[in-house]
Amino acid sequence: MPNTIVIGMQWGDEGKGKDIDILSEQHDVIVRYQGGGNAGHTVVIGDKKYALHLIPSGILRRGKLNIIGNNVVIDPVKFLEEVDNLKTQGIEVTPENLLVSDKCHLTLRYHNELDKAKGKAIGTTGRGIGPTYSDKALRIGIRICDLFNLKGLEEKVTENARLSNHILGYYNAPLLIIDEVLDGILKSREGIMPFVKRDVGGVILENNGSLLFEGAQGTLLDIDHGTYPFVTSSNTTIGGAYTGTGVYVDFDKRIGILKAYTTRVGNGPFPTEQDNETGKRFRKIGNEFGTTTGRPRRCGWLDLFAAKYAARINGINEISLTKLDVLSEEKEIKICTAYRNEHGITVDYFPSTDLDNYLPVYETLPGWNRDIIKARKASELPKEAMNYIKTIEDFLEVPIKRVGVGERRDQTIEL
Repeated sequence: MPNTIVIGMQWGDEGKGKDIDILSEQHDVIVRYQGGGNAGHTVVIGDKKYALHLIPSGILRRGKLNIIGNNVVIDPVKFLEEVDNLKTQGIEVTPENLLVSDKCHLTLRYHNELDKAKGKAIGTTGRGIGPTYSDKALRIGIRICDLFNLKGLEEKVTENARLSNHILGYYNAPLLIIDEVLDGILKSREGIMPFVKRDVGGVILENNGSLLFEGAQGTLLDIDHGTYPFVTSSNTTIGGAYTGTGVYVDFDKRIGILKAYTTRVGNGPFPTEQDNETGKRFRKIGNEFGTTTGRPRRCGWLDLFAAKYAARINGINEISLTKLDVLSEEKEIKICTAYRNEHGITVDYFPSTDLDNYLPVYETLPGWNRDIIKARKASELPKEAMNYIKTIEDFLEVPIKRVGVGERRDQTIEL
């Protein structure tokens, strides 16, 4: 199997975990290259459901090597909780099948508190991701490699915690006890160190030709190319794969994951949002609640104009369409194919700002109004469903190779 990268084409929550799980069977090494514990991949195998936040989805298959790259930020406490949780579910997690870059930045207690105090306007998860990346950019971050030097670690953490207390005081938030912050790091240090690898880039290159790169979140949450400032703090697009691992490899397959409708968690513009019975129906049928926080997702019609923007940025050459079954009750289905600005002019660009001022232009298609979760091949799908798929393909000029009709691993149609 050639090198493959899987990227979300919307605001995240497209169903990447399921596809990565399926694809991991055909690859030797699965690499996570950005984001933190604010992301979540849900994989359903039989009657078991696994929620993953930091660890690559390939961990669910025996004999696969999983790597966490340098641009992933790791909360050591949450990381060890995830390891223990997987072990209790019968999943093997050892330094033989999971490696962590020593360049990963650590999300510490003061990052969580700062996020809770400052992140409300954007609608963050409060998991400390933004403040961790902020410290990285300010060059005061704590990296895993700092765990090798305890004296230097104590000095850096103490200084950062004092600065954090100054900021927390400004927001009238509770202050941190610095000794407790230090104790928390030292307690988790012993558990995380066996997984640490000094040169994960070398391991990745040794397996070039059988790599699966796993992105978190989605293109429209990219710090540079997303709907700024309502974005995450890392590059969720294909460029993040290179900076997030420190290696260059060719990706023969650049798979975009596209949900059959659109969802968004947190604040920010959402042109095709349906804050009505349609949106509520999508949320209920699709179980649209965050893997990490449980927050209800905002739901709306499929935005192909935004998806085309995502396809261009990432060089998408193959699409996996997920959750097609959620639309089965719709008599008519709308697809956004363009945006109009406040002057009624159709634009030929994806707006960098003021997206709330743009209105979606819809095309209406007939629904199929019947259950499709038992379909396992294209011939078992209604003609209206196939027409929906073909319309998406034609607009994006990218082939759809896989269609999801349920959450389980086996509820997938290969086209």
